Amino acid sequence: MARAKQIQERRAKKRGETGGDRVVATNRRARHDYEILDTLECGLVLTGSEVKSLREGTAQIAESYARIDNDELWIYQMHIPPWRFAVGFGSHDPDRKRKLLAHRKQITKWEHEVNTQSLTIVPLKLYFKDGRAKVEIAMAKGRKQQDRRQALAKRDAERDMARAARHIEKFG
Repeated sequence: MARAKQIQERRAKKRGETGGDRVVATNRRARHDYEILDTLECGLVLTGSEVKSLREGTAQIAESYARIDNDELWIYQMHIPPWRFAVGFGSHDPDRKRKLLAHRKQITKWEHEVNTQSLTIVPLKLYFKDGRAKVEIAMAKGRKQQDRRQALAKRDAERDMARAARHIEKFG
């Protein structure tokens, strides 16, 4: 048994999986298009072939979004391609809606906020945590083009200030 554990550790080390978390997909565009107000980590209800496909690192969440239907949290348009060895009965629909697992109080709180304000729920990243597939979702408010430009200008100004501060500390 100890020998098998050593082999698993060696393989994980070779792949660079020293920690428990391994990011499968990120939605970098979401932070640009939306102003993130609140985040939540949710579990996913998946089939076996979907998990195996995720472990290969082939998923896309750029166009996906989440909704609350009948007091349940669902994610739509998250593309998990079929696992290459799953054929016929063992395969899955790549674009089906998937249920997200979260606490009831959190779901009702988010449902109230989304319904009262004009907010949307977008996924930020999909990852494995302690062997379980998780998705980080965010309650977000859409940005207009002018707001995006202002956010970029603000970020650039902060970078310039940090760069100048480092330069003064180094040479100053």
